[in-house]
Amino acid sequence: MKEVFELDVYRLAEELSDLIWFAYDTWDSKAQHTVGQQVIRAVDSIAANIAEGYGRFSPADRRKFFLYARGSFEETKCWLRKACRRNIISTTEVAVYKKLIDELGPKLNAFIKATRID
Repeated sequence: MKEVFELDVYRLAEELSDLIWFAYDTWDSKAQHTVGQQVIRAVDSIAANIAEGYGRFSPADRRKFFLYARGSFEETKCWLRKACRRNIISTTEVAVYKKLIDELGPKLNAFIKATRID
């Protein structure tokens, strides 16, 4: 069995998380304390929940954490949309985030689907 950090879905989540983490340092204090801290918590939770679920024994437990990861993924997109509308992130950054999000979303859904417990 692969280590969690070897999974594409986990690596993509970490990559998105790191990009946002480092972008935060360029934001003004108002953006950091409102949108910034929220988006960092949400995006960090994607990989963290994948890792926690991956370490669980039962399929039901694993699936629960993978679904939490998807919730955090959706929350991340919400905060990034706000950041875009509020001119906190540039169009160049949006394009980079969008590319990762467009790849991560389907992989995360497929990963969850693979843990079905029908």
